[in-house]
Amino acid sequence: MEDYNKVIESLGVRYIKSKNQVLQQPFMVRNFYDVGNNLILLHKGMIAFGDEQQVVEEGEMLFIPGGRSTKVYYGELDGRTISNDDLITNRDKFFKSNNELDLIGDADDSHSLVSFEAKVFDSVNFFASLDVPAFLISGNSKLANLIIKVIEESMQDLPGKERLINIYTENIVVEIVRYILRNKMFVEQLATNSTYFKDPRLIDLFNYIKENIGGDLSNKVLSNVANVSEDYVGQYFKMLTGINPQDYIEYQRMERAVFLLRTTKKSIREIGKEVGYKDTAYFCRRFKMMFGIPAGKMRRRESAMNE
Repeated sequence: MEDYNKVIESLGVRYIKSKNQVLQQPFMVRNFYDVGNNLILLHKGMIAFGDEQQVVEEGEMLFIPGGRSTKVYYGELDGRTISNDDLITNRDKFFKSNNELDLIGDADDSHSLVSFEAKVFDSVNFFASLDVPAFLISGNSKLANLIIKVIEESMQDLPGKERLINIYTENIVVEIVRYILRNKMFVEQLATNSTYFKDPRLIDLFNYIKENIGGDLSNKVLSNVANVSEDYVGQYFKMLTGINPQDYIEYQRMERAVFLLRTTKKSIREIGKEVGYKDTAYFCRRFKMMFGIPAGKMRRRESAMNE
């Protein structure tokens, strides 16, 4: 349990967005994908997920880890099939926002969604690093109430709004981790992740990558940071994290790019250079390959979602 306390203490949690949504028409998105973790509380209607079409009952929650492609059904199991790109481009055709406090949980075909980051030492996406699929959370009224509190705060312009949202979002992450531990889920993956806290050289690598995300992060450079040989550093990193260092670096660079798209007006060319890509065309190709949509469309999507 001590290692799990260290996991929770190490997590940097960042609220991204929240929505209270009403379904406009039934559909299935065959490859739902988001950078942030998504926790969905179903109020009324039908949601299912995965190839096995596991049904979420009213009052239950669906957790979709960030960076994980998932098949999600809304309204019916035989609704029209769309791609994640279709959903992003035509979101208003499928959902409308319900911004009336009195209707939270009462509107037909409605659900609440909270999206957030949870990173180990502000470097590793915790839930993504577990490589777990989307999963159902049931019988947890405390977690459901936290989602509603975030939604309620996000709908009102009250003093302390941002602080409370951040507190509730941190509580959400703790409750999800507790739910995983209580139900003995992903035991092997959690045990593997505890290695993060047993080798300070790995933490040095995480911190160096974070602080030099736009610079030279070759295995030669990383080997000097970790004080291991250049030939061994890739094997060492993968042994402890389950991913080779260059794949991890690219993911971190792309996450930084998404953050810059969301929070700045820098050009895509400038953002690509800032996160380590001298060739803008190559950056754009890799971005679309990773997220399924062009960088420009990601920016338009985030602008629309924040209106």
